[in-house]
Amino acid sequence: MTSSSRFMPQIHRRTLLAGAGSVALAALAGRTRAQDAVSGELVVLNWIGGSEAEMMKTIQNGFLKKYPNVRIREVNITGQGDMRGGIRTALLGGEVVDVLINTWPAFRKELSDAGMLRPIDDQWKSFGWDKLISQSWKDLGSIDGAAYGLTYTFGDRSGIWYKKEHLAKAGITAPPKTWDEFLSTFSKLTKAGYAAPVAIPGKYWAHAEWFENLLLRTAGVETAAKLAAHEIPWTDPAVKTALSKYAEMLSAGCCGATNTMLANDWDGEADQIFQANAKNYLLIGMWMNNRAKNDYKLVEGTDYDLFQFPSLGMGHDDTSSVDAKEFLVTSNGANPKAADAFLDYWTSAEAANLLVKNGYASPSSQVDSALYGAAQKTATAAVASSKLQFVLGDLLPGDLVDEYRVQLQKFLQDPSEANIDTVLGSIETKAQGSY
Repeated sequence: MTSSSRFMPQIHRRTLLAGAGSVALAALAGRTRAQDAVSGELVVLNWIGGSEAEMMKTIQNGFLKKYPNVRIREVNITGQGDMRGGIRTALLGGEVVDVLINTWPAFRKELSDAGMLRPIDDQWKSFGWDKLISQSWKDLGSIDGAAYGLTYTFGDRSGIWYKKEHLAKAGITAPPKTWDEFLSTFSKLTKAGYAAPVAIPGKYWAHAEWFENLLLRTAGVETAAKLAAHEIPWTDPAVKTALSKYAEMLSAGCCGATNTMLANDWDGEADQIFQANAKNYLLIGMWMNNRAKNDYKLVEGTDYDLFQFPSLGMGHDDTSSVDAKEFLVTSNGANPKAADAFLDYWTSAEAANLLVKNGYASPSSQVDSALYGAAQKTATAAVASSKLQFVLGDLLPGDLVDEYRVQLQKFLQDPSEANIDTVLGSIETKAQGSY
């Protein structure tokens, strides 16, 4: 994998969990070994829903067969949009868990600063994870050189999903490769009877995907990393250029009525494409693959596929946005042995291949890559060959990310140059007090 040296910038910020405290675990001097007896209750904080939750349950069942003396109790966090608030509420409310699922590097730092996580460097050695998972993924899950997160799946966030029959009906013989080609497909798709070529889920966070990819393609990973760390202001010309390209897409007739965009989350917009046949393109993460397979019962590569974000010819077309889901273990969990064994199981061939069969990628070298479908092959090849930057919204402090997304909603309502300046100025004002 080619990765930027600024792949995950250090974020210095005040923690929202200061004073939460933790219970020291003196017993951690003798770390869990794979052969140790593992038993008792394992408490997992889980905010994953839908068909992804069903996949999670399947892999948990595989773990329980290997460790029959363990029972899993899930603390389920439900909600819409960014789930960090719900997780904070549960932990600060006194919920004690052994393992939690995380996808936000900034949140991992927040929890670590509050003393709520224990490092897993010893487990990397004792379980041999360093022989199964590359150093780049270990670095991704580390804070100041100490490993905390074990990535269990990763995703291409620069892939655009589409239904093959839609392009064929519009006379489009192949997915567009350049920005101009992409914009030119809008009129063809509209003439073919589709309500809006691009599905923009603007209710919570997914409308930011377009800006973040445009920032990468117009300014590169270094600029995106600097913005995430607030080493450049949101009013920087490079940031404005990216938002102006977003405005160009809106002006080209991509997306239909703004109130429709602001009313829908990503799953509803996915339904508009893959069930209602009303829209055509969706820029969203690899969990879409799981939904297409399991909820829509579509065939990957035959009924649907994805293509990489169009090239803009500005010197940064070798970039991709990526995300990852990781497991974190807590400093006050009652069953660290079971927690460590649970993480270890996810690096196994059994768990890795179950992930693949459900449309996800695994970082484990135990995975059988022959099981990847067409869309996942495209995505994993793109990740392997690109300069990578982690999803910008997941790197921002929790109070800033809310303002960022609200301001982008205001941009969707008025993508004029004057309002672009206003929107970026408002984000910058918030950023100045957030680090």
